[in-house]
Amino acid sequence: MEGPDSTAAVPPDYQNPAELVLGRLMYPTAGRGGFGRGGGFGRGGDWTQGGMWTVDYPRGDRTFAVAIRRLTRIDVRSVEQSVNPDDGDEIFYWPYLHVGMPTTWNFTDSMAAKIREHLLRGGFMVCDSFFGTAEWEGFLHGIKQIFPDREIEEIPDDDPIFYTAYDLKEKGPVGNFRSLMRNGHAYRADGSVPHWRCIRDDKGRIIVMIDFNLDLGDSWQLADNPQYPQEYSYLGIRLGINYVVYTMTH
Repeated sequence: MEGPDSTAAVPPDYQNPAELVLGRLMYPTAGRGGFGRGGGFGRGGDWTQGGMWTVDYPRGDRTFAVAIRRLTRIDVRSVEQSVNPDDGDEIFYWPYLHVGMPTTWNFTDSMAAKIREHLLRGGFMVCDSFFGTAEWEGFLHGIKQIFPDREIEEIPDDDPIFYTAYDLKEKGPVGNFRSLMRNGHAYRADGSVPHWRCIRDDKGRIIVMIDFNLDLGDSWQLADNPQYPQEYSYLGIRLGINYVVYTMTH
């Protein structure tokens, strides 16, 4: 069985201003035979028209926006914002960025510098939907282009990011739908153990949240799907809301 349909209707209030907009980072890939799981270019090889960055997009983003509206008082725009780091200074308008399946991402020096500046100036980036050793190696290729000298660390259970809205000391897997349907596993490849990792700025603030061996995008867009375990959606939505509150308060 194939994965869920990622299409989503445009809500009627999509142009309404809001205090929060969920950014979706667009990125070129290393191409087939490159890093992680391989290519994923858009129409005619134009990565801005599609590719790996569109995993769970836009349905996951829009379902998550609905959850934020229902569960918090945050005024979130109903439609996500795709963000091209090559598009002048546009990235600086969108402090929250979600990155889907960052396993083959591959940046020019100028793109990496722009993302790095964005994060060090107060931005926040969530890396999601990747599993196992091979995909981790592909992730490292791209993140080291952005931050060649900053360490990746495991986040302790008592970190504030797990307590900004929900108390999430007890955490578990957030499963990948396609793997669940194919083999009953919540993970791909050898990615059976979930990890919450991060990169921090010089003041200790988390600027890159790394959800490794987790699939928050599936947990959002499949929240109402009876084939997707409810506990995964509960945790994925609560994690996401904690990240949003964290980036708005830290």
